[in-house]
Amino acid sequence: MLLTIKMLDLLQVLSIISFLVLLKSDAQVMLEVPSLMKCKFDKIYQLGDSLSDTGNFIRESFLGAFSPFAKLPYGQHFPQNKSTGRCSDGFLMIDFIALECGLPLLNPYKDQNGNFTHGANFAVVGATALPAEIMIDKNINPNSLITNSSLNVQLDWMFTHFKSTCSTDCSKYLKNALFLVGEIGGNEYNYGLLQGKTLEELRAMVPEVVQIIINAVKTVIGFGAVRIVVPGNFPIGCIPNLLTIFFTNNSTAYDEYHCLKDLNNLALFYNHHLQKAIQELEKEYPNITLIYGDYYNAYLWLLQNATSLGFDKYCLRKACCGIGGEYNYDKSRICGAPGVPICGNPATYINWDGVHLTQAAYKLLAIWLIDDMLPKLKCPI
Repeated sequence: MLLTIKMLDLLQVLSIISFLVLLKSDAQVMLEVPSLMKCKFDKIYQLGDSLSDTGNFIRESFLGAFSPFAKLPYGQHFPQNKSTGRCSDGFLMIDFIALECGLPLLNPYKDQNGNFTHGANFAVVGATALPAEIMIDKNINPNSLITNSSLNVQLDWMFTHFKSTCSTDCSKYLKNALFLVGEIGGNEYNYGLLQGKTLEELRAMVPEVVQIIINAVKTVIGFGAVRIVVPGNFPIGCIPNLLTIFFTNNSTAYDEYHCLKDLNNLALFYNHHLQKAIQELEKEYPNITLIYGDYYNAYLWLLQNATSLGFDKYCLRKACCGIGGEYNYDKSRICGAPGVPICGNPATYINWDGVHLTQAAYKLLAIWLIDDMLPKLKCPI
């Protein structure tokens, strides 16, 4: 068993070396990539949804095992050209963050053969911050919830994990660990929008969603976390599936990037409340490093600099893997379904499947976020 683990670590190290070279030498990225290695993180723990799930969803249920995420073309640019349950053509932001820390990729908690020496990933595709029963109380159709593994369930998994790895006192074990609480909370609004909830109804949910996330942060602090990142939401009005569903001929509904203003304003409203709550939490825990992960402005930076970063200016809001319409997205013929084509070069697309992003986009977003977070992490110089 020990030999097997050592072999797995060796393979991970080789993978890290090759992808760090890729990350730093890619001619598409004419930027100096900041490094998290000086922070000396020895573990990373991730809570969240499909933006960061590295394989829990495809392992937790029959539905997940037979979902599109469990097979190609998902993962077609992952090492060994294999699907891992990641909702992309390759790596996610958490993968690039791990590599920049000099750590192996995070194994999903549900991987019974996973090596969790360097942390664990508890994120699940489709997860919400609010428990499933509260979503149902808010008249969100339970059939639309593809998982019940909401944030409280993921925290229960984390508790069980720490109980078996560091017993009752985890403070020493976790003193050099990085925690990412999210992105999570975005699916509340995705599910609500797809079921016809008004923007007013969704705005009314924001305080409760934010409070659940803040409670989760307090829980991981209780576990022993001292450096925590809490990401906000993307500008959801720029995502192909919502652009398709809420398409309008009213030009004033769109901003300069041809994103839907009202949906982006919902994301900004949520992000503002989350940031304020984090600032209040900082007063309560002055010795804990709490950082807001600014996904919204990272994504805007990507749009503003898209062509110089190698993206096709005609495909900034189109899905690479999809079919039909202005945004190359049809909810009845999603990526992975028979006959649904894939673009010739996913590296020139921001969006992969109408909902999730390409490896190329995630890589650049990770670069921006690391650059933004690094001074706030208070790492040794």
